[in-house]
Order: sequence, then structure tokens, then C-alpha cells
Amino acid sequence: MTIRDLIEKTGWKLDTTTLDTSAEISGAYCGDLLSWVMGNGEPDQAWITVQVHSNVIAVALLREFSCVIIADGANVSDELIRKCTDEQLVMLESGIPAYETAKVLAGLGI
Repeated sequence: MTIRDLIEKTGWKLDTTTLDTSAEISGAYCGDLLSWVMGNGEPDQAWITVQVHSNVIAVALLREFSCVIIADGANVSDELIRKCTDEQLVMLESGIPAYETAKVLAGLGI
């Protein structure tokens, strides 16, 4: 499934509106401890987190995630969106808790 397909099926908010959403999502990783995510995330996964600071970008790029999904209504700043856009990292907001976000992805076969 592509990021674009995910957005169409869920209605989740695309924060980085100018970025390409044709990348494939091969799976998902859910976690907020950045060092743990760095050690366990896999390329092309969607990363579900409530972390909303610039270190998220560094970890997501290092692990080559297809996108980052901010869960649970965490407050995403304009600065974070700008930095994600600059780094070509697609960021979405699900607005629901991380567990529920993961259940939606699993239900879609991700």
C-alpha cells in the first residue's frame, strides 16, 4: 500500500502536503523510545509515535521509514512540519491513540 492509499482509506491528515506520497509502506513500527526505534525499525515501514520534536526526523531518515504517523493528538508544530518537508519526510497525523492507529494499519494489511 502507498502512503497516498493510506490517506485515502483513513482520512488521516497529511502535514507535509507538498511531498510525494507514492512511496510503498511495507509494515509498521510503533514506539516512542528513539534509541529503541533506531535499533529495531526497518526501512519502508510507517513509524507510529507521539514524539513531536526534531529528533524524530533524524531517526526516521536513519531507518529509512516511508512516513511518520503522529498519534494521539500530539501537538505538531509548524516548525516540525517545515523541517520534515525540507528533509522530504512524509508526516501524517492519525488523531487516535497509537494502539488504535496500529490496529487500523493491521486491518489494512500493513
